Amino acid sequence: MQPDLKAGRDAPHVTVADRRWNRAVPHPARVVDRAARAALAATGCHGPVTVVLADNRTVARMNWQHRGRNKPTNVLTFEYPAAGGLWGGDIIIAFETVAREAQAAGRDMAAHLAHLVVHGVLHLAQYDHHHPGEAREMEMLEARILSGLGVANPWKPGRMITRGARS
Repeated sequence: MQPDLKAGRDAPHVTVADRRWNRAVPHPARVVDRAARAALAATGCHGPVTVVLADNRTVARMNWQHRGRNKPTNVLTFEYPAAGGLWGGDIIIAFETVAREAQAAGRDMAAHLAHLVVHGVLHLAQYDHHHPGEAREMEMLEARILSGLGVANPWKPGRMITRGARS
């Protein structure tokens, strides 16, 4: 198992809880670190962010406990309480769901992981996609951040292959 990357200023704490991430994505903790740092810089937010690369079972259990939905999802985000002015939160990502989505869309797994980390950080920064205008704003920001990482726009069909991105 890869060692955890400890958080520093604007660096996430990354835990690879499911070993399959290490086989599917070269240096997954580095992919997460780069994506989270880029999203933090784009939003201007500063604070602790923890990213856990987990499995469907873990995410399904958390989804049920916190959202009343008895199924896995690709990414869950949990904001820290606003007490004391601390900004930050936790992002939990499900391996099987992400692998299935990436394969179904013909996308590179590392690129899809980077996209979901950016997506999670944006949720922590109060971006949402429940309404069309909000969704468009969030998608455009995701595409801009991912472009800076060498990841194609995930909102264009047939895209999402990493273009010379470093892990």
